[in-house]
Amino acid sequence: MDTLTVRDIAVQGKRVLVRVDFNVPMENGVITDDTRIRAALPTIQYLREQGARVVLASHLGRPKGERAPELSLLPVRDRLAQLLQAPVEFCEDAVDPQALARTRELRDGAVLLLENVRYYKGEESNDPELAALFAQLADVYVNDAFGAAHRAHATTEGVARLLPSAAGLLMERELSVMGAALSTPARPFAAIIGGAKVSDKIRVIKNLLTKVDALLIGGGMANTFLLAQGYRTGKSLVEADKTDLARGLLSLAAETGKRLLLPVDLVVAKRFAADAPSRVVALDEIQDDDMALDIGPQTIRLYADEIARSRTIIWNGPMGVFEMEQFAIGTSAVAQAVADVQGVTIIGGGDSVAAVEKAGLAERMTHISTGGGASLEFLEGRQLPGVAALQAKGGGNL
Repeated sequence: MDTLTVRDIAVQGKRVLVRVDFNVPMENGVITDDTRIRAALPTIQYLREQGARVVLASHLGRPKGERAPELSLLPVRDRLAQLLQAPVEFCEDAVDPQALARTRELRDGAVLLLENVRYYKGEESNDPELAALFAQLADVYVNDAFGAAHRAHATTEGVARLLPSAAGLLMERELSVMGAALSTPARPFAAIIGGAKVSDKIRVIKNLLTKVDALLIGGGMANTFLLAQGYRTGKSLVEADKTDLARGLLSLAAETGKRLLLPVDLVVAKRFAADAPSRVVALDEIQDDDMALDIGPQTIRLYADEIARSRTIIWNGPMGVFEMEQFAIGTSAVAQAVADVQGVTIIGGGDSVAAVEKAGLAERMTHISTGGGASLEFLEGRQLPGVAALQAKGGGNL
């Protein structure tokens, strides 16, 4: 990785502004999943051990530049303090004079969490004046928020250009593991792409077709490919206006000698409901009032065999409506097959992470990305603004 990391920076006694991703799910002020908080702990602990004065900045939800009490980071502060087993100070206004004073009063190894940065209108527009106010709070900037690195915001891109900057340990791992998989994978290399719409992942599929040996398609997006091949799709989710695009991707796979696998059977129902009666059908047996909600058993075997022979796997997107138990079988089977791979297995963010965790297989994966949109854009081969703004190696330690 060419970007400076936190290990390249001398931080003893310095105020270090760390952009973290504490955008965690909450219900009635209670955190329901603290995965993203835990993911930031190695960087925070490292900085504390090195005697840095740690200032944390994060967004939560979409308050759109207004103060929304239900989107306060106070519950996050409390949970972080529990995980660190150390006090975490909190600043209710991230950019007023008191915030500046608080950062200057911090002791070596202390941690201060700023209130939700999206309370400020200039955050999402990357306002230079707001970025300058955040920059006053620190001597060094570290970006550890891979999940927000695809956004050019004041705290993800603007501040990085005003202070000595580097990647955190989580950011480093995200970029290194996924970067190595895309550039120098152990082969065979397979990617599994699912989800609702092919239009959401056009660039991902095109980029991966230049790198993988096999591409497995599932979820609602598979219906568009099947329609493009002349199969009926009934009432299934389908993008009828994207069939030319699907045919183009199929042609690209054929031209480049890549295996593009599509379902050979499906689980269908007449209603989109957890208790709807379902049945397995071949592709030519779909009726006009059927909707495809999962891949079928033959497809599971086909995909499991392809996965088993692979040595590098990237998976992004479920195979069906995995939130409903009877339509989660395909996704669960793929998760199990990926977990059994003797090689590098990467879960590329989004619903795939939830599916792997639901199956209790998260610990058996090589890497689970904390980024949703950021993971997708990385897999598309696009440069992430929050990464591009960080300093490159070669200039010596800071």
